[in-house]
Amino acid sequence: MEKFKVTFHPDNKTVAIDKGKTLLSAAISLGLNLNSSCAGDGVCGRCKVLIKKGQVSTLPTGRITAEERRQGLYLACLTTALSDIEVEIPETSRLDLSKISEEEAYLSRLKGVYSTPESIEKSEALIKKDIFLHSPLATKLYLKLPKPTTEDKISDLERLYREIRKIKDVPIMQTGLANIRRLGSMLRSADFKVTVMLGNRNDTTEIILIEQGNTAKNNYGIAFDIGTTTISGQLIDLNTKKVLGTKASFNQQATFGSDVITRIVYAQKEEGLERLHHAVIDGMNDIIQDLIRENNIDLNNVTCCMCAGNTTMIHLLLRVDPTYIRRDPYVPTANFVPVIRAQETGIKINPRGLLSCVPGISSYVGGDITAGVLACGMDREEDLCLLIDVGTNGEIALGNREWMISAAASAGPAFEGSGVSCGMRASKGAIQKVKIDKKNLSASFTTIADEPPRGICGSGYIDILAEMLKIGIMDKNGKINDIKSERIQNGEFGREFVLTDNIHINEVDIDNLKRAKGAIYAAASILIKHMGLDFKDVKKIFLCGGFGTYVDMENAITIGLLPDIERSRFRFVGNSSLAGAKEILLSADAIHKAEDIARKITYFELSTDAKYMDEYIAALFFPHTDLDKFPSIKF
Repeated sequence: MEKFKVTFHPDNKTVAIDKGKTLLSAAISLGLNLNSSCAGDGVCGRCKVLIKKGQVSTLPTGRITAEERRQGLYLACLTTALSDIEVEIPETSRLDLSKISEEEAYLSRLKGVYSTPESIEKSEALIKKDIFLHSPLATKLYLKLPKPTTEDKISDLERLYREIRKIKDVPIMQTGLANIRRLGSMLRSADFKVTVMLGNRNDTTEIILIEQGNTAKNNYGIAFDIGTTTISGQLIDLNTKKVLGTKASFNQQATFGSDVITRIVYAQKEEGLERLHHAVIDGMNDIIQDLIRENNIDLNNVTCCMCAGNTTMIHLLLRVDPTYIRRDPYVPTANFVPVIRAQETGIKINPRGLLSCVPGISSYVGGDITAGVLACGMDREEDLCLLIDVGTNGEIALGNREWMISAAASAGPAFEGSGVSCGMRASKGAIQKVKIDKKNLSASFTTIADEPPRGICGSGYIDILAEMLKIGIMDKNGKINDIKSERIQNGEFGREFVLTDNIHINEVDIDNLKRAKGAIYAAASILIKHMGLDFKDVKKIFLCGGFGTYVDMENAITIGLLPDIERSRFRFVGNSSLAGAKEILLSADAIHKAEDIARKITYFELSTDAKYMDEYIAALFFPHTDLDKFPSIKF
């Protein structure tokens, strides 16, 4: 097959591609992170590149303007080479997949964008200390074994088991052949003084590793929250339960699509699953390396990981085909995954270390919600509680200690910056808080890390919509009013409100955001009505994830994203998924509780409820078609 050389600037990287392969495929093969939130379907319009030299062929698209065509801009996902070519990738077309720096994380926490699990746990809403017995996924014990004598001639392995059982109540215990082969010589060379690493593996205690001497004080674990957009990791001393460090990075799978559906579709392509798998484990391994380097810890002393994430993320982590998650009747391969060796997934900790995943609930409500319910204590509450996680996916849980039910809203990733013209994730330069002056319509705003504005993140869009609605720039249907102002312009996609140079919100953006907020509100409303209840019956609403860390609650209610109820009932709990994963890592009791929660929560498929579409359509106004539902909102 004919091949052409494609050189990307300013990276100066070249690859030979087969005729017919897209420029996006070429960029991916070189590890260049082009922004393509639609996974190459030509819909998002984010992967614009400039052809500097050579001939190309492209498919028609409405995402390239006439002026951009004259400049030589093309969508990489729709363009193929007809000769050797040179391509320039503009900065605006690149994904920022760098780790979140310590300075940025600190500044962002001050603004409320990211929060460390330590600060989260101070909230009254999350796990109270010592509610679960301390029994980590991996435990180290130092043993001084009595030496064999003519009166005590049991085997070395039985001798080891016997000594362990003097300290721990372990009814079922096992170990591997590799340990047995080394046991005799190791015990004698160590003068029968050894440290054993015990792992909780599916109600069986396994002797994972045997080391000479006393190494019991060196035992660490990592808790992970694997989000569709962000991966967060936390290094924990398994002996003291102390958090030694927290890191976050953007999920590099975003190169292949911004939401779980596009990634599931991509996984079905040739080598798609492999690429998605490596994208997530590479990000996790980078976080592990940073944490151990900063804390001067030997990687061999990291003995286990606990991972919470939605069902698709866990399938991709484990390199399990996610195809059937999106096919009727929407059945995942596994919700309860046995404890495995971390090296089976490519996670780089102790070669014999363990990896466990928080159990999930259904195809679209995963272990991140299980961990969140555990962290918030919904399973222990007598009052009716509602948990809302508005991330790339909208997941909802309702109930108390007696019962729980969950649902997933097909909200799309609009509040994560996809499908909106100037949208971006909550990273450096994202506009996160906005005020509009009623007199001259000028906008004042703050950005993450006080960087120059590059785009608008979810919290910023919520503020903008609420401000435009309150001032009268936008009507309740989401149309921008014809106001004489330099801030109101006619663009390619209807009227637009201009915040600053090159950053605006247009009527198509508003429509996408309206659909996202409507889907989330309608999902919560139908779930509550399905149980014969009303929003007024809910005593606590837990707002989780990035959404639950920094959002102006009044503005979220103003646009109809959240219900108009007594404000004191809302609890902003941040990354409850990571907080729950940490607790489960530290306690076998907590993992059993998480399993009980996952089994207890019923999944309600919204698409099977004939009233859901009516509720959704009613929510496609700001704040709602029925203003009686929002009595405190006045314009």
